[in-house]
Amino acid sequence: MVKELVEEIIELKNQKNAVILAHNYQRGEIQDIADFIGDSLELSRQATQVKCDVIVFCGVHFMAETAVILNPAKTVLLPEIDAGCPMADMIDGEKLKEWASQYPNVPVVSYVNTTAEVKALSYVCCTSANAPEIVNAVPSKKVLFVPDKNLAYWVMKKVPHKEIIPWDGYCYTHQMITKEDVIKAKQLYPKALVVVHPECIPEVIEMADHVASTSGMVRFAKSSPANEFIIGTEIGLIYRLKKENPHKTFYPLKKTMICPNMKRTTLKSILSTLKEMKYVIKVPEEIRKKAKEALDRMFELYKPSSK
Repeated sequence: MVKELVEEIIELKNQKNAVILAHNYQRGEIQDIADFIGDSLELSRQATQVKCDVIVFCGVHFMAETAVILNPAKTVLLPEIDAGCPMADMIDGEKLKEWASQYPNVPVVSYVNTTAEVKALSYVCCTSANAPEIVNAVPSKKVLFVPDKNLAYWVMKKVPHKEIIPWDGYCYTHQMITKEDVIKAKQLYPKALVVVHPECIPEVIEMADHVASTSGMVRFAKSSPANEFIIGTEIGLIYRLKKENPHKTFYPLKKTMICPNMKRTTLKSILSTLKEMKYVIKVPEEIRKKAKEALDRMFELYKPSSK
């Protein structure tokens, strides 16, 4: 059954000149058929360099929106239209306007895990990988940071000379990890390095051997001489880590670290969206242009090293 589904998906994908993008948290079988796997921004940027007419984004709504912002001439499909992000939904345009009005002339830094509407109202966007560098580069001693307070606290540690005012948002999946969970995992796997995402609470970050975005975790696992790792992020990433590092061992920090929205996408829903060309994601042009300005400014301010 799976083989037939995959064959039909590939046939339709070729017919429609489509690419399949899968976020690191997607199910293993989705990652297996994807043309590209990565974090949301990495995937959207990758799509700008691929000659295709259709992008099937296996992720959540804000990710598909980001693909639209950067690829306006391409049709972007989201296989599961109800795959949202609770953290992104914790702030919208009206809430941001009202909050920002209390801090005149203070620039807004928005995490890419936000809606297009919020990005459009922001001075600059950031990722979990480059947030400290972006905040440091913003020409202001004070910034508003939305929506993830935990990522904001992480940035505060890295950029102590800036005043960062965080929105009270968080990721349910990362928020669930506690200090006690880390202690328990270390007792179970004493030889393993603890690697956590900066969306985790500060107490958990303090106990980690390494803090990184999902893409950063992939790079760290490959380059580290260690053979065992405790991974503090959504468990979907472990599938990729094991596949790319078959001689190393990866343990979930907590087995319940599952994002239900990321797990909505199935082979059947990918086939259905390609067959019917349904769930086309659109962003109004005036919002798309302003959101792209915030993303472009991020690319201007952040110049990663070639290491």
